[in-house]
This record gives sequence, C-alpha cells and structure tokens, in this order.
Amino acid sequence: MTSPEPTPTEAIRVISRFEASDGIPDDMRADVRMLGALLGQVLRESGGDDLFDDVERLRLATIQAYTDAEGGAFPRAIEIAESFTVRRADEVARAFTAYFHLVNLAEEHQRVRVLRERNGTPDQREAVDTVAGAFAHLRDEVGDDEARRRLTALRFHPVFTAHPTEARRRAVSSSIRRLAGLLAEHDAASDGGAEQHRTRRRMLEEISTLWRTAPLRAEKPAPTDEVRTVMSVFDETLFTTVPHVYRRIDDALLGDASGGSAPLTPAFVRIGSWVGGDRDGNPFVTAAVTREAAAIAAEHVLRGLERAVARIGRTLTLDVEDTPASSEVTALWERLSAADPGAAAAVAKRSPAEPHRRVLLLMADRIAATRDGDASRGYAAPEELLADLRAVQDSLRAAGAVRHAFGGVQHLIWQVETYGFHLAELEVRQHSEVHRRALAELDGTEKGHDGATVGEGLSEVTAEVLEVFRAVRDIQHAYGLRAAGRYVVSFTQSADDLANVHRLARYACGDDVPVLDVVPLFETFADLQSAPGILAEVVTHPEVAARLEQTGRRLEVMLGYSDSSKDVGPVAANLALYEAQAEIGRWAKEQGIELTLFHGRGGALGRGGGPANSAILAQPPHSVDGRFKLTEQGEVIFARYGEPAIAMRHIDQVAAATLLASSPEVERRTSDAAERFADVASTMDAASRERFFSLVKAEGFAPWFATVTPMEEIGLLALGSRPARRGLSVESLDDLRAIPWVFAWTQARINLAGWFGLGTALDAVGDEELLRTAYRDWPLLRTMVDNVAMSLAKTDPRIARRYLALGDRPDLAELVLDELELTRSWVIRLTGGDALLENKPVLQRAVTLRSPYVDALSLLQLRALRALRDAEEGTPQDPDLQRLLLLSVSGVAAGLQNTG
Repeated sequence: MTSPEPTPTEAIRVISRFEASDGIPDDMRADVRMLGALLGQVLRESGGDDLFDDVERLRLATIQAYTDAEGGAFPRAIEIAESFTVRRADEVARAFTAYFHLVNLAEEHQRVRVLRERNGTPDQREAVDTVAGAFAHLRDEVGDDEARRRLTALRFHPVFTAHPTEARRRAVSSSIRRLAGLLAEHDAASDGGAEQHRTRRRMLEEISTLWRTAPLRAEKPAPTDEVRTVMSVFDETLFTTVPHVYRRIDDALLGDASGGSAPLTPAFVRIGSWVGGDRDGNPFVTAAVTREAAAIAAEHVLRGLERAVARIGRTLTLDVEDTPASSEVTALWERLSAADPGAAAAVAKRSPAEPHRRVLLLMADRIAATRDGDASRGYAAPEELLADLRAVQDSLRAAGAVRHAFGGVQHLIWQVETYGFHLAELEVRQHSEVHRRALAELDGTEKGHDGATVGEGLSEVTAEVLEVFRAVRDIQHAYGLRAAGRYVVSFTQSADDLANVHRLARYACGDDVPVLDVVPLFETFADLQSAPGILAEVVTHPEVAARLEQTGRRLEVMLGYSDSSKDVGPVAANLALYEAQAEIGRWAKEQGIELTLFHGRGGALGRGGGPANSAILAQPPHSVDGRFKLTEQGEVIFARYGEPAIAMRHIDQVAAATLLASSPEVERRTSDAAERFADVASTMDAASRERFFSLVKAEGFAPWFATVTPMEEIGLLALGSRPARRGLSVESLDDLRAIPWVFAWTQARINLAGWFGLGTALDAVGDEELLRTAYRDWPLLRTMVDNVAMSLAKTDPRIARRYLALGDRPDLAELVLDELELTRSWVIRLTGGDALLENKPVLQRAVTLRSPYVDALSLLQLRALRALRDAEEGTPQDPDLQRLLLLSVSGVAAGLQNTG
C-alpha cells in the first residue's frame, strides 16, 4: 500500500532524522550538506524548480523506505520513479550520480582530516598496522638483527590493470579532483570570510561543470588512453608520495636521527602495470601498443626525475670552503663537463663555488638527454644515475653535510630505486591456448628458429604473438631489464604451458631472446589443485632452472580469484585458494625457492576484494614471507592511490601487514587455526559448492542471469578497451569474464558473487558456539565473514526481488532470496549485534549514507530494464531507455564504489 506524501515540515523532519542517525562526524556532515546545497542550486539554475522538486521527492521517498521498511514509502518511491518521463528520469539519474560523487569526495576529505590528526601521534607510531609498529612488534619476537633483515627484504608490489570497472569518465574524475582542492581551500579559509565566499563560488562553478559534463563515454577508450589515465595517478600522486612513505617510516624508526644518518627503510615499493601489456582476450593490445606504453611511462618518469634532480640541485648552494667535493664528485664533474661543455660552462658560471649543485644540475641535463634518446650524452641505465647520486651523497656526508646527504639526495635515490627509467614494470599476459595454437602453426612450417626469417606466411595472430617477444626485448634494451620481462600465462594447466613461452621467444628472437620471468596464473578450481605438481615439474625445465639460478631461486606464481569464484562459488574458492597457497608455500620452502605469490584480486568481493591488510594476515605460513603482490584495477586505483594522504596510509598499512604476516606469532595462529578448524572447512566447502552448483548448473540459468541483471547492457558501456566476454552466448557462462559476472550481480543489488553459499555452509556446520569460536580464532573465516557482511549490507532484498522477477523463474529467484536471508542471519549471529556491520561502524556509516540514494537509481534502472525486456522481440531498442539504463549503471557504481 502506498503511503501519502509527507508535508514539507514532515519531509524536513525525515531527512534531518536520517542525517543525524547515521553517525557522520560533524565536519563531514557539514561538507555533505554544503555540497548537496550547491548541487541543489545548480539543479534549480539548470532545470528549474520542477527538476529540483522531482529529485527531492524521490530522495525523500527512498530515505523513508530505507528507514521504515514496513511502511508504504517503498511503493511510493516506485510510483515516483515510474511517473517520470524518460527525459526527466535521465536528469534525475544524473543528479543522484553527481550527488554520489560529492558524497564520495566528502568522505575522502574526512579520511584525510582523520589521517592528518593521527599522523605522528605515539599511538599511530606504535600501531601494528604501520610499518614502524609492525617492525617494533617483529623486533620483540625475532630480535633486532632479524627484524632489520626482514625490513630490508620487504616488498610491496601493486600492479595496475585496465580491467574495466571504473565507470567514470576521466573528465568527471578531473572535475572531482579540482573540487577536492577547493574543499581543502574552504577548510583553510576563515568562517564567513571573503576567501571562503570565493571558494564556494568556485565550487558552485565546478559542480555546474560536473553536472553539465556528459557522464558516459561516447566511445570505448583505446589501450593507450588507458595508459595515459594510469599515468595521471603516477604524475599527481605516486611519484612524489612513495618516497614520503619511506621518510615517514624512517622518522618513526629513527626519531630525531632521521635525515641525519643512513635510512633504515628500503625502497620497498615496486609498481607494476598490465595496462598496454595484458592482451588476454583483448585484440586491441598489440606489440605496438606495448612499445608505446613503455615509451609513455619512460617519458613520464624521466621528466619527473629531471625536475626532481634539478630542484634538489638548485637548493644545494653549499660553498666549496665549508663543503668541499670528494675526488669522486670532482671526477664526475669532469666527465659530465666533457660530455656537454656548453651546459657545463653555463652551470659553472651560475655556481662557481658550489660543486655539489653544479654536478646535480648537469645530472638533470643528462637525464633530459636520456629522455631525448641521445645515447652519447644520456644515461645507459638507471644504475648509472644511482651511482652518481650515491657519489654525491657520500661526498656530502664526508664533508659533514649529513642533512643534505640523507635529506633531498636520499629522496632522489629512493625515487630511482623505486621507479628506475621505466616507472612501472610492464607485464605481458596471454592465454595459454593462444600459445598452443601459435606453436602448432610454427611447428608445422619448415621455418627455422631464426627471428629474421620467421613471420613470412604466418597467420596474423601468430605473427603478433612473436612480435610481442621482440617488443619485450627492445623495451629491455631501451629502459633496463626491470622495464619488462614478466610474462603471465593465463589458464596455466601444465608445465608445458610455461615452457611454450620460451619456445616462442626463440622462434621470435633466435639467440637474442629477452630475459623472461614466466609467471603461471592458476585460475580455475581444478588448476589451483594442480598447481603444486605443475610447479614441481616446471622448475626442471632448462630455461626456468637457469633463470632460477640467475635470480637466487626467485619464483613468482599468480593466483586468480575471479574465475575460481565463478567456478565453484566464493566460499569454496576462498578455501581452495588458501589450500593452494599453503601447498605452494610448503613446496617452495622445501625447494629453497624465494616465492612471491601474485594475487589477482579485483575491487569487488566476488573477485577477492576487500581490505588487503586483513587478507594478508589470514594467509598461510610461508606464502607471504615479506613479499606481497596484487592487482589493483578500475575504481580501486583512484580510491587507494588518487589522494596523497590516503595513498600513504594504504601503502603503510599493506606493507605493515606484509612484514607482520611472517612473524612467528601470526604464522602460528594461522596454521593452528587451519588445523583446528579443518573439519569445519571441509563441511563448508562441500555444502557451499553443492548449493552454488544447484543455482549455476540449473537448466536455463545462463539466459535467466542475462535477463534478471543488466549483464548484456553492461557490455554497451564504454568502460575499457577489453571486450566483456570471450565470444560468449547467453547459453553459456564458461567464457563470461568474471568482471561482468560480478558487476551485473552488483547492479541488481544482489551481490551474489560475493556471498552465495556461505549461509548454507555455516548452516551445514550448525554449531553456533563452534562457529563463533572459529570466527574469533580463525583469520580466514573472520576475513571471509567480514567481507560478506560488507557485501550483504549493500544488497536490498526488496529491490533484488524486483530484478529477479524479470526472469519468470520463481524457483531460481526463491533459491537466491532464501540463501540471501540464510547468509544474512548467520553473518549477524557471528559478528554480533542486531544488524550488519555493527562491529564496523565506519563501514556501516558509509553504506547507510549512500543506500537510499542507490535505491533511487536502482528503481530508475529497473524501470528502464523492464521496458527494454518487455519490448517485442526483433524491434530496435529504444536509445533513450538504453541511455537511462547506462546512466543508472554509472550512478550505482559510484554509489556502491567497489563494483567489479
């Protein structure tokens, strides 16, 4: 039954109660209200009072429906969404999407406030979720020498990918970043003063820009567009932020001695990238694109290093009388002068008695020559630049200028150690089947293994496979071995799949093969189980064995979270991943191999998403050992690395967990829990898998899934260059990429990929006291349940039921809804309280703040989806309805934040 619309006074009371009850800090509440009011003003100016009133009517109804689930506000919200013309629904969807961008901005701004308040406090320095705190904890357990050794060996390696889960256009992201700067200026201005007034006026202009910017991309981005988008994160944040992370840790570890003596903190971050290198299922990523991606990245880092070296050089106005140069620096000046006499004369004239300044300024010129490709004047490799910087550092230290040696110059050394001349270590990925087909064609020819002759008469696909190896070789020659060389083999199912890469490299390059670290990617449930046997065989292959000896027996293995979860369900996949890591870790330790596990995690929970630090601490013994590598994609890249303070905190947290995961206490806890709760795991595995199969293997499931979610329509969104599926028909899910599988369930407000089967798994165990104990003592279960709680908090059974009704399969719909209710019930019982996320108040606040507004967009999406589904078969799709649907998809993605 529909309830009557409230009076204006009642409406104000409803909204005020909602805003007051969600635990928002006062500063953030003020920001949200101010930004919301400015958006309201823009809506009035752009669309008149009628548009503003329509947005407010739907907003009020969804807030009432969210806070009073038993009342009649939900039917009224449906009526309002259905009553709009398609054009008005389009405008309302855009308004709610803009609101989400502003709320996300306010929340990010609040996080930065909190981080700045906490930084430097004793509690923060001693917290185990900082590297300094983790080091202190580790030192207590293993002693100072061993703790220092582990800190020196620490490695955190995020790999940025172009997987298409970022629904925002870059123009929208840029507008939001400008607003972030204005919000910071507004904070700093005096209340009610002229500067604050000016800032609000500029924010109003920027919000108007945000509103008037087309929210949907007209065309899919090309791979090189994706490269440049990721480069913006390096330019604006990471290049300068990562050295500050090292410095902050050193400040905490060394106190007043920091910056006056050699640092304790190593350059432990390495950035990887699949953008421009990942060709698995993406025909638009070619060898030419890979070459261009490497060139773009090198251009960015060399420009950054040139500016940084010149900036530090200009500050070293240290007179030769007080700070004489060492013989090494004097010899360096002579070499640099001989290479470029004109530049040396100009620098010497400006700095006649400042030897360290002169040398650094000429080094900046030499970096510029490197960027310009001038082999006679440029650096041949980043190691040469590091040697020069260390010569300057040693000279300054010997002359007593230790603050300069371990201040600005150390900052430069950290940057070169982290980024080299390549910025991001570009990785190639290709499907094992593509390699098999290429080799079948090559082996069937009479061509020799001479790279100069292979290529004539070959198919376009095989010729391209070979050209990739030549591209990797050329990139290594141009920018160093770290610039490229990891070659990830998707769907690795045998040792031959890895050996094939080396065979292809010889076909392509003859004897001049690139240096390759071939990385197996185990994705499906069956492949995870086969992984230890495959690895035991592959290390006996000559090329792999030789590379192991060259690297000190280092080996990298990648685990796929996405396909294993789609294969057997999230519960069984998590358990299988844990067991695979444990087995691989034990094998590597026995073989004396330094293992790095590469986690192919997505942003959403169905793809291994969730807080990385808690996931690291739940890993089995010997599977981390101070090294953590994972994929970062789409909206996650900008959420974690787009703002300097948040990026610094994220890196510090993940690195702390990586350091702590191998402490005796943590390893003992995880191994004891795995043994203690082995029977619980076995019961959960079998029950969850059976439940998952009862859904996905039901007759007609695939077309039903495509009907009850906007899966097909998501493929129309210009999110990324990669196709949404590998030649799939809706009769089969086998080749459906995990991203649209997760994205589609998220859009339908069901989030099935993140939780389905957990309720049945817990119910099969049945013993609530035992499960409460397991939740408390078993890190893997705790992480799984906490992540599912977040996923469930973003579901809405009322809206989910309406999506499921589109499919005319009440049996499958009830199966989903029953499992949803069972899982929700068990998660609340294990986590405590009366509702989801009561033990995670900050997360609960974030979800609560957005949910009613996401509901509004979901109702608009449902309206469009139902109309498109009801259209007569064979008739053209209404473009206005398609646009409304895609707008709502973009808006829901902004509201839920972790969509794929």
